[in-house]
Amino acid sequence: MNNKKIDRITNFKTCCIAWLRALLYPIPFYALIYLPRYFYDYFKFLALERIKLVPNGLLDMHPCLSDRLPGTPFDPHYFFQGAWLARKISLNIPTDHVDVGSSVMAISVLSGFVNTTFIDFRPLQVTLPGLVCRPGDILDLPLESETIQSLSCLHVIEHIGLGRYGDPLDPLGSLKAARELQRALKTGGSLYISTPVGKERVCFNAHRVFAPDTICEWFPNLKLISFSCVDDQGNFHDNVCLEFAKKLQYGCGMFYFLKT
Repeated sequence: MNNKKIDRITNFKTCCIAWLRALLYPIPFYALIYLPRYFYDYFKFLALERIKLVPNGLLDMHPCLSDRLPGTPFDPHYFFQGAWLARKISLNIPTDHVDVGSSVMAISVLSGFVNTTFIDFRPLQVTLPGLVCRPGDILDLPLESETIQSLSCLHVIEHIGLGRYGDPLDPLGSLKAARELQRALKTGGSLYISTPVGKERVCFNAHRVFAPDTICEWFPNLKLISFSCVDDQGNFHDNVCLEFAKKLQYGCGMFYFLKT
């Protein structure tokens, strides 16, 4: 098989995947209503550029049918918790920082101004200056006790023990994860943790939602320095009291602790 034929097969596979993604995400086949606009724009573009269709022109199509929006979409929990963590870290300026399982997008930025070790049950396989990636289980962290000065774990502990990511089922998984984070943190060290807060419940097997007081009770050797929150409408509230989050359905609580 010659290289030209291989390229065509590869292009065909890529094109099929692109069309499947466009038609099935985020709502299956909802994007069909945008197809007339897509082909109108496509042929108009060809006319404007005065170019001719090449044999594999159709195979090079990569439709993005649902992106024409009045504003940039974002997940408030992940957007604000990443911003919150970066601001806290930049104020405290640790020599090194360890993160367990948080959003890789936030960690990639964090590693730009502080040496960061990222630990995850599903190892991140990248090479990036300032970032070291290690495999590890939050229930048995590859860290010595009382050794970590700066530690974060954002939107993670609520998943532990529910089997979502291939981890063993354990009703006490979140509590055990909290205790393991506390074990690794040295005296005087900082812990930055976020989790869904509001009406306490288990939404199997996606996540748990905790009353904010529960999180504080799970870290008996730590002192809460500040609490911030994203409410049910996606608005960020910095340095608020725990009471603020108790009546939420699915907020995001961000806890900054010091180990005393």
